[in-house]
Amino acid sequence: MAVTTMAKALNAALRRALESDDRVLLMGEDIGKLGGVFRITDGLQKDFGESRVIDSPLAESGILGTAVGLAMRGFRPVVEIQFDGFVYPAFDQIVSQVAKHHARSSGATRMPITIRIPYGGGIGAVEHHSESPEAYFAHTAGLRVISPSNPFDAFVMLQQAVASDDPVVFLEPKRRYWDKGEVDVDADLASAMSPYRARILRDGTSATVACYGPMVRTCLEAATAAETDGVSLEVIDLRSVSPLDVPTVVASVRRTGRLVVVHEASVFLGVGAELAARVTEECFYSLEAPVLRVGGYHTPYPPSKLEEDYLPDLDRVLDAVDRALAF
Repeated sequence: MAVTTMAKALNAALRRALESDDRVLLMGEDIGKLGGVFRITDGLQKDFGESRVIDSPLAESGILGTAVGLAMRGFRPVVEIQFDGFVYPAFDQIVSQVAKHHARSSGATRMPITIRIPYGGGIGAVEHHSESPEAYFAHTAGLRVISPSNPFDAFVMLQQAVASDDPVVFLEPKRRYWDKGEVDVDADLASAMSPYRARILRDGTSATVACYGPMVRTCLEAATAAETDGVSLEVIDLRSVSPLDVPTVVASVRRTGRLVVVHEASVFLGVGAELAARVTEECFYSLEAPVLRVGGYHTPYPPSKLEEDYLPDLDRVLDAVDRALAF
């Protein structure tokens, strides 16, 4: 085991993917010589060459269009969208080509494309650099959408995404890039937990808190704070947005009777809304309170000086828990 940051864990995962399969190549804006704006690909072009770690033009649609062609020819492209808000020029390629080509070809052609997107706020960035676009992609059949919350999951899940024959939108919580944790660099992927399974990080009896990506740390901190008041929160890291591991959440809610879903993205038509509906269908007679959601407001992402008022924090999570317990 080694203690490292999420950023370095992602770098190590990409290095291992490049080493283990000659069909893997990386594409993105400034990912080569610069090593990416967050240095996730630092040193990889030097070690693997410009034909496998490619500095692309500033054209997200072109990056994804090229990836589609490469996937058709048997390559396994890993593309980086520099910031979450820059993905929209590539949206047509992702939902019209990447997500649908396998079905369109009656299964003859796979799209083993991994789309890395740093997402979420909390870094004091300017407009279009702090968005949470996961619901757009989760709504699109044919895409898998996953997000790690810690360095170990980042290391394993990124390798699993690259090895997948299905297209994967890999969402990296950028404000957690510098969080540290233990990473087993010798982890066996064959025996690793599926990236589409949720993980219970903390057992509890009073209420279930389901979250993913950047909000996992916040929810764990909320659970620690709630414990001082005698409230026992079960915290679930969903890890995957599409598919959703509903059975794990349902089993938890049947034990606790309450559910709070937390994510940075707007609660309006978000992942929390889908999970609330599914849990209500499955757990109607087990619920002691309505499923509550905590998330961003239904507004454009604010200027950086206001983002702390926009982002869900420990107090907003605990307030939702208190409201659930009050029923």
